[in-house]
Amino acid sequence: MENSSTRNSNYLYQITIIGLLFFIFGFVTWLNGTLIPFLKLACELNTVQALFVTFAFYISYFFLAIPSSQILKRTGFKDGMALGLAVMAVGCLIFIPAAGSRAYPLFLGGLFVQGMGLALLQTASNPYISIIGPIDSAAQRISIMGICNKVAGILSPIILSSIVLKNAGEIEEQVTAATDNVVKAGLLDQLADRVVTPYVIMAIVLFALALMIRRSNLPEIDTSDTEETGDSSLAAGRNSVWQFPHLVMGALAIFFYVGAEVMAGDVIGIYGRSLNFDPDQTKYFTSFTLVGMLIGYVLSIILIPKFISQQSFLKYSAILGLILTTLTYFTTGSTAVTFIALLGLANAVMWPAIFPLAINGLGRFTQIGSAILIMGIAGGALLPQLYGILETKISFQSAFLIVMIPCYVYILYYAMKGYKPR
Repeated sequence: MENSSTRNSNYLYQITIIGLLFFIFGFVTWLNGTLIPFLKLACELNTVQALFVTFAFYISYFFLAIPSSQILKRTGFKDGMALGLAVMAVGCLIFIPAAGSRAYPLFLGGLFVQGMGLALLQTASNPYISIIGPIDSAAQRISIMGICNKVAGILSPIILSSIVLKNAGEIEEQVTAATDNVVKAGLLDQLADRVVTPYVIMAIVLFALALMIRRSNLPEIDTSDTEETGDSSLAAGRNSVWQFPHLVMGALAIFFYVGAEVMAGDVIGIYGRSLNFDPDQTKYFTSFTLVGMLIGYVLSIILIPKFISQQSFLKYSAILGLILTTLTYFTTGSTAVTFIALLGLANAVMWPAIFPLAINGLGRFTQIGSAILIMGIAGGALLPQLYGILETKISFQSAFLIVMIPCYVYILYYAMKGYKPR
């Protein structure tokens, strides 16, 4: 019979492995904040075109989430995670020919493939961390994973920007001043080549981690037992995942949350440029937002569920998001950027709270339910595009307000009513 120390050791091992995975996809995901200004300069793009970085990356979740759940049925959680890491590595390698030809569509292709790998990885890892312990403390466990994710997110734009955006302001001036197209192309080619080395290194690390996960003794979790994920009576007698309204509304909450998170984290650099900040300053703005998210995760670990429920924390986070978004509209300069960065604090616990609330009671539908929630990540593809289009027609501050306010209003509704299983 397994004793408590062995169970605790196994639990710690599982948490550590999944934490490593969350670190990895946090590192890769939050590189987009640096890639947007980098590719805008290297490929000579306007704002709408540059924001296709987030579109290509996040739209892959919409198309690959349900196929990922089918893959997981065949491979299991562990092998599915390893496969996701390998696919991400292939996406990184596509950056080599993309940089050599300075072909923006090829860069987008690489980002889409990375998103494919992440869709599989997230479809496996999020329900895994949610159901390896009590459902009422799932937000706390996902918050621990969020710390791993956001620490990586703080580091990744700093590391990549120090390589690919070094002296970006000076390069931008040289490109603008160049009258000879050959000289201009040479400057841009040299800039594009900077991205090769970091992405080759990432590909090697991802392949190595895929092998490590494949050979690990990470246990499988059987989701066929309805008692694994809360109220078993919910799944009893139901023959379709669409018969769970709290799941469907949860997927829409994920859609709005991810859109708001990407706006606060990846679009903050473009917002800063609209406020006339120098590129050598804006390249660090994504990290500011992620510091806010990190603080939010630490608070959630301390407070949930001992002092506040994950549902109440989600409600107050949505209210804070509404307040901060409104304040960005009425301020400018460093103050406005600070309020956007503080949106990281408001956004921090939204995923950790929404995900377990939405899969509560799904039982044998947990894998497909998780896939539907992962599809909601497409919000990160569509809402920044909406912002880019609006920004060309109205002020960038008005565009930000119009996109963000509905996100937090719906999340507030979900936290107050939509999350309830019925």
